Amino acid sequence: MRDGGLIRDGVDAELDEARILQRDAGAFLAKYQERLISEYNLPNLKVAFNKITGYYIELPTAQSKNAPPELKRMQTLKNAERYMTPELREFENKVTSAEARAMERERQLFEAMLEKAVGQSQVCIELSDCVATIDCLAGFARAATKLNWKRPEMVDEPVLKIEQGRHPVLDQSLGSSFVPNDCHLGCAETETEGNAGAGASLALITGPNMAGKSTYIRMVALITLLAHAGSFIPADAATIGITDRIFTRVGADDALHSGQSTFMVEMTETANIVNHASNRSLVILDEIGRGTSTLDGLSLAWAVAEFLAGEGTGIQNIRPRTLFATHYHEITDLQDRLPGRVKNLHVAVREWGDQIVFIHRILAGKTDQSYGIHVAKLAGIPASVIARAREVLSSLQVTHAIDGTASGNGSGGSVRPDTAKIPTKKETQQLALFKEFVPHPAVDSLKELKIDSMTPLQAFDALRKLQTIVVDN
Repeated sequence: MRDGGLIRDGVDAELDEARILQRDAGAFLAKYQERLISEYNLPNLKVAFNKITGYYIELPTAQSKNAPPELKRMQTLKNAERYMTPELREFENKVTSAEARAMERERQLFEAMLEKAVGQSQVCIELSDCVATIDCLAGFARAATKLNWKRPEMVDEPVLKIEQGRHPVLDQSLGSSFVPNDCHLGCAETETEGNAGAGASLALITGPNMAGKSTYIRMVALITLLAHAGSFIPADAATIGITDRIFTRVGADDALHSGQSTFMVEMTETANIVNHASNRSLVILDEIGRGTSTLDGLSLAWAVAEFLAGEGTGIQNIRPRTLFATHYHEITDLQDRLPGRVKNLHVAVREWGDQIVFIHRILAGKTDQSYGIHVAKLAGIPASVIARAREVLSSLQVTHAIDGTASGNGSGGSVRPDTAKIPTKKETQQLALFKEFVPHPAVDSLKELKIDSMTPLQAFDALRKLQTIVVDN
C-alpha cells in the first residue's frame, strides 16, 4: 500500500483518472493546445509548463491583442504574454494532486474490501487451511512419486528400523553418488553388517572427520520427522515407532549476547535432552564435550551416554533411541559394559598409502582413529605443520597396561578402550590418559640396584645385564 499499485486499472474510474493524469499530462496539453489554436485562430499559441509558473498559455506580443477574453493575463514578458484559463487551472490542480489522490483512492478501495472480508473471515480461515493442507499433501505426493519414496510402517513400540535410508536433500544434490545406509535401534533381530546397531537403543558412531557421521544421524532424524508428518520417506523400507519429540545437539554455536559461550550452549542443549527425553524420544548427538578439556569432555560424554542408555541417576531411568556421533573412542567400551543397550557403529574408510578414501558406509564395530591430520592436509594446512603434527601425535600415542591402581592427570591423548580402566559410579579416581606405564623386568632390576655401594666394574656388569634384559624382551 505504501507504493500503490495494489488495485489494477479498470476497477475504479476515479482511480484510473488520477493515474492517467500522472502518466499522460503531456498528451492532454498537446490536445488542449491544438483546440485553442483552432478555436481562436492563433497559430503561434503555445501551452507549456515550468517549475516556477506552473502551467500557462503563451502568445507572442504581436498576437496578444487578438487574445479572447477567456484567456486571463497572468504574466508579461519582453516578447510575449502569458495567460491562464479556468480549464487549465483545474487541470493543473488535478495533476499536482493526482499521486496523492490515487494513493488515497486505493486506500479507500482496500478498506472497503477489508470490510467485506471481515464478514467472511471464518470462511477465509477455513479456505486457507484447506489450501495449506492440499499444498502440503501435494508436495508429499510429488516427492513420493518423483523420487520413489516408500511408505513407512508406524508402530507403537519404541523401535527404529530403516533400510537403505537416504538423506532427503543430499540424495537429490549428490544423485547416484550418495551412499544409503541402514539404521536399527531397539529391534530384536540378530546384528549383521546390514543392520548394524540392531537390538540396542543407543548407537555410538565413531569414524574419521568428513566420513559422514553427521549426515547419517541427520538423515535418521529427517526420515523420522517426515514419517510423523504423514509423508513417504527416502528409504527402501522403514518401521518407525511413534516418537514424541526429536532432540538434537549438533553444531557449534554461542549466545554471547546473553553471556553464554559455545560450551555453555552445548551443555544447555544437553541438559534439555537429559531432563526431558522419554522412552519414546529420538535423540541425535553430534559430539559432546569438545569445548572443554579432554578429561572433562570425555567424562561428560561418557556420563551422558550411560544415562541415555538407561543408567539413570535418580532422575528417571530412560532409554530413548539415540545416535551419538563422537571422537571420544574411549566411550566405545560401553558396548561391553552395557550389553544389549549400547552398540558400536563406525564409518568405513580405506587407507591408500598416505591418503584415505571415504566409503560412507555405516558398519558394526568401533574405530580408534579420527584421521584428523589427513583431513587437515586435505584442507590445505602447510606440509611443515602436518609433519610436525605427526611427530607430536607419535609422541602422544602410548600403549597403556593399567592395573587399576595408578592414576594420572593428563590433558590430552588417547587411551586404548580394551585396556583402560574407566571408573564406575562408586570409584572416584581420575581417568588417566598419559602417565600409565607398562611393567618391565629391566625397570624392576634397576630398582633393586644399590648404586652407592657398587664399584665401577659392578656398575658396568649391571648395565650389561639390563641391556640383555631389554633386548630379550
